[in-house]
Amino acid sequence: MASLLSACEKAETIVPPPLELTSDAVDHFCGMNVLEHAGPKGQVILKNGGKPVWFSSSRDAVAFTRLPEEPKDIAAIYVSDMSHATSWEAPGSQNWVEADRAFFVVGSKVHGGMGAPETVPFSVRADAEEFAKKNGGRVSILGEIKDQDVLGTSTSAPASTEIESNG
Repeated sequence: MASLLSACEKAETIVPPPLELTSDAVDHFCGMNVLEHAGPKGQVILKNGGKPVWFSSSRDAVAFTRLPEEPKDIAAIYVSDMSHATSWEAPGSQNWVEADRAFFVVGSKVHGGMGAPETVPFSVRADAEEFAKKNGGRVSILGEIKDQDVLGTSTSAPASTEIESNG
């Protein structure tokens, strides 16, 4: 009986894998195609097993989890892994990192695809620290990101492409 309970507990903690970003991905908040925007993206997978909820910025994916009117039955949150991104304009369609394992640069001079300050995710802490040194901001884990960092007002600035990259 104990092994059966143990197996059930393990089954409940299986995290669904991220999906590949394709041209079918539409941003939950603005209704635009996610691929039309530069910078890191996000996807939230709900426990009902349906399609992921897509975001044109990692900031918006984190914000989604903080809004009281949005679903709370979250199975996984993935953000673009900028440690393995080709460029800001092409962050990649398959290089995802679980948000709770990412290192985010918060408060940098960099803006995401919708013109708001971006929370820039990395799987490697040293990459996040280097990015912060070049572009400003602080390195935080998901639980350290303050609500005002992701729910604050947009500066309506264009997506920043003049960033200091890590390479």
